[in-house]
Amino acid sequence: MTTSTPAPQKDHGRAGRDLKAAITSAVVLLALIFLSLAFWKTAFMFIVAAAVVVAVWELRKGFLAKGIDLPEQPLMIGGVVMVFVAYFWGAPALVTATAVTALAIMLHLLRRGVDGYVQNATAAVFALIYLPFLGSFVALLLREDGTAEWTDRVDYGVLGVVAFVLVTIASDIGGYIAGVLFGKHPMAPVISPKKSWEGFAGSMLFCVAAGAAIVYYLLDGDWWVGVLLGAIAVVMATLGDLCESVIKRDLGIKDMSQIIPGHGGLMDRLDSLLATVAPVWLLLHYLVF
Repeated sequence: MTTSTPAPQKDHGRAGRDLKAAITSAVVLLALIFLSLAFWKTAFMFIVAAAVVVAVWELRKGFLAKGIDLPEQPLMIGGVVMVFVAYFWGAPALVTATAVTALAIMLHLLRRGVDGYVQNATAAVFALIYLPFLGSFVALLLREDGTAEWTDRVDYGVLGVVAFVLVTIASDIGGYIAGVLFGKHPMAPVISPKKSWEGFAGSMLFCVAAGAAIVYYLLDGDWWVGVLLGAIAVVMATLGDLCESVIKRDLGIKDMSQIIPGHGGLMDRLDSLLATVAPVWLLLHYLVF
């Protein structure tokens, strides 16, 4: 009797992923973002809301590996409300919506009874802050209009989101290139073996240069603000990536899902963005807009 042997997994080398699929997915996602911003910036909020919903679904799926059952529906509904509240009414309204959603989630969990209440409620509030609350800072960034319009069609809110996306991409590209070519000294071998100090240096170099250029030429701000923006973005993006790696290791999973070819789950792409957006908004709000 002949037994079939499973096909060996493709080795993607030091890149650690299917580069062709990853680039294709990234191009499609970026095109979707920039097209929505170019034609009707409010449409981008629907993309952010959809990302929150998918991320909650992924996180619940991951948490179930440890027996933690997140209340999916109130987290999704409350998260979408928080995104749009932040966009239309600003930071105070976001804080209020977050508090109301947290209370609504805790009330919702009462229906399950006493057993596991503290565990599930704590995890749910963590998910609420980690996903929709941090994600809503994109809405705060987009609603900025500055003192004038850069062109007749593009305001500073749109340009701020573009700047945020570009500096995060610069950090990712710089870290990837330097890590693949020169990476020898692991930054956190237990948490993320592929992340190296050489990759971090590459991220810093690319991101600081990109930040200075973007703030000076795109946002008409001071170059030193761009340097500060780049440095903050690199540190926060790295911390966000490491934190998500810790979560996945604790849950015993490799990727949150396989929804994005070449990247894994949506959360595997949002980790650095979620960690970066709040300080980016704060910096641009007070020093540029």
